[in-house]
Amino acid sequence: MSTSSRPESEAPAASAAPATRDRAELAARLAVAVGRINRRIRAVGEGLTQAQLSALSSIARKGPLRPGDLARIESISAPSATRVVADLESRGLVERASDPEDGRSSLVSATNEGRDAVLSARAERSRRISVLLAGLDDEQFAAVAGALEALESAAIYVPPKAPVE
Repeated sequence: MSTSSRPESEAPAASAAPATRDRAELAARLAVAVGRINRRIRAVGEGLTQAQLSALSSIARKGPLRPGDLARIESISAPSATRVVADLESRGLVERASDPEDGRSSLVSATNEGRDAVLSARAERSRRISVLLAGLDDEQFAAVAGALEALESAAIYVPPKAPVE
């Protein structure tokens, strides 16, 4: 039986290499595209840095939080989280309260102004993305729309931790 007439289940093992290469190439292209898009839409409201806005968004969405929990969510060091919280607090975007379960710690919550700042920044990013999408033809727009669900799944996927050797 020739290779071309084999059913897919009997395809030679060598065909896995192109699929892996295709996935790696797609990942590289996607990383470049997402990076470029992110830089083009990176309007930060209220004069906040990306790190501050990300932390504020996490606090607004998941708060009240201990600064240590914020550090884990944001993948930053505890001292960095403490600095970000202090900056946000000085702007009136978050407030601290004593942690009733641990008097040595505090809980951080977004203020109304903080929640408004997050919504304003999201709206601005959405407007900027709309401008980029307006440059697509109907077929390209449909392709983006068709890929959106998969991209949303990829955005929340947490890979399993590699075993420690």
